[in-house]
Amino acid sequence: MGLFITLFFLFQVYGISLCHNLKKKPNIVMIMSDAFDGRLTFTNKVVQLPFINYVRELGITFLNAYTNSPICCPSRAAMWSGQFVHRTESWNNYKCLETNATTWMDLLKENGYNTKMIGKLDYTSGSHSVSNRVEAWTRDAQLLLSQEGRPVTDLVGNMSTMEIHMGDWKNTKKAQQWIRNLSHDQPFALYLGLNLPHPYKTGSLGPTAGGSTFRTSPFWLSKVSADLISVPKWIPMSAMHPVDYYSTVTKNCSGAFTEEEVINIRAFYYAMCAETDAMLGQIIATLRETGVLNNTIVIFTADHGELAMEHRQFYKMSMFEGSAHIPLLFMGPGIKSGLQVDQLVSLVDLYPSILNIADVLVPTNLSGHSLLPFMSKSHSFLKAQHPDWILSEYHGCNANASSYMLRAGHWKYITYSDGQQVPPQLFDLTRDPEELHDVIFKFPDVRVHLDKVLRSILNYPSVSATVHEYNKKAFTSWRNSLGGNYSQIIANLRWHIDWQKDAKANEGAIDQWIYGLS
Repeated sequence: MGLFITLFFLFQVYGISLCHNLKKKPNIVMIMSDAFDGRLTFTNKVVQLPFINYVRELGITFLNAYTNSPICCPSRAAMWSGQFVHRTESWNNYKCLETNATTWMDLLKENGYNTKMIGKLDYTSGSHSVSNRVEAWTRDAQLLLSQEGRPVTDLVGNMSTMEIHMGDWKNTKKAQQWIRNLSHDQPFALYLGLNLPHPYKTGSLGPTAGGSTFRTSPFWLSKVSADLISVPKWIPMSAMHPVDYYSTVTKNCSGAFTEEEVINIRAFYYAMCAETDAMLGQIIATLRETGVLNNTIVIFTADHGELAMEHRQFYKMSMFEGSAHIPLLFMGPGIKSGLQVDQLVSLVDLYPSILNIADVLVPTNLSGHSLLPFMSKSHSFLKAQHPDWILSEYHGCNANASSYMLRAGHWKYITYSDGQQVPPQLFDLTRDPEELHDVIFKFPDVRVHLDKVLRSILNYPSVSATVHEYNKKAFTSWRNSLGGNYSQIIANLRWHIDWQKDAKANEGAIDQWIYGLS
């Protein structure tokens, strides 16, 4: 107990050191993009990202940062609450935090910060389309339906066309203006949520279609070195893990793709990342212009990554690196320049880190741990307080089982449902960074050890059962609310082409799933 009290005291002292070495508390600016592959922040030669490079050179880059759930709302709910998904019960893009949940931004405001949140938030319950939530609820039913539009590219404008995602540019300009209008008599905290480089909605597929269009202009495409774009290796569909197979089919990626199509999708995605980088640059320029950059902590991160045709998939909703690995960079006063940290970290760590930076008391019941000890070459004894693993879990659409990923050392262990109905996976990321070789049967001792660690963090079979029951109840409630309109409404959701081939059989499959009919 004495050692714990001593460490707690030292941790609190260290947590406020950034503030006490300054004339006043530092400002905090977070730019959170959507679907940004974190590997581009440290292994990238394919696309020009000058402002990410600027932050990296003047600050710290976490090389092994992960989402706590590879989909928008549950991931952001974890970031805003500092809690793992199974603790918030943020099961899908419809079921996330309650509106009265306390975020780190709330605590900053209570402690004297001038706060502003602009752009994409996506962390409270009730958002996203009917189609998206129904797909999440019915993923346990024995259905295999094409739910997304096939990924495509769309080139717009010309070499002078820089503003493609007008919503993001509008929000970036709002953030710039807000900074310019500050009186600077109190510290400020600004959050800017971007939608890029998330694929755009494919309008030709109707209002319930997912985002499957990678759109950019020749200007941003010129920032991509086409000759350096890799073509991902794919294993045969017949050799796929059953959950990966389901995801590939429901993402409409099971058909034939030419090498040119794959390269174009990846090139357009990288170009969208370059446009995202430019928005980060606009915020940094405004901070410098207004004279507050030297007293501002700038954070760049994302809610999840983008597969961009790795593993024969696009989008996220997967534990593969392209989907789960996120960017995480800090720059500002008191932070060492040019540091690259190998420590495994995740989005839940932002809550305590930001509060430490702001000299605000950190709640004791968080899932995350402060990253401040890693931002200095001293205080190495405090670095050991961070666990040597990260947890990510997924319970939404386009995957037909709850998924749990434990990253520990060079191992990535993924297990599903109750750990028995669906086989787990194991990847050695040092020898197999492309995650093409599942070695679960080669290393039984590693599997046993990592499963034991995972079960010490959460009882994942119990969590899976809770999600299963939630899905059935939520879908049944929605179905009953529609009355006689149910058949027509569900037939017109995103999967309508496949659904209408055999509507009776599909409805029967859902009835069997809900009611256990034989």
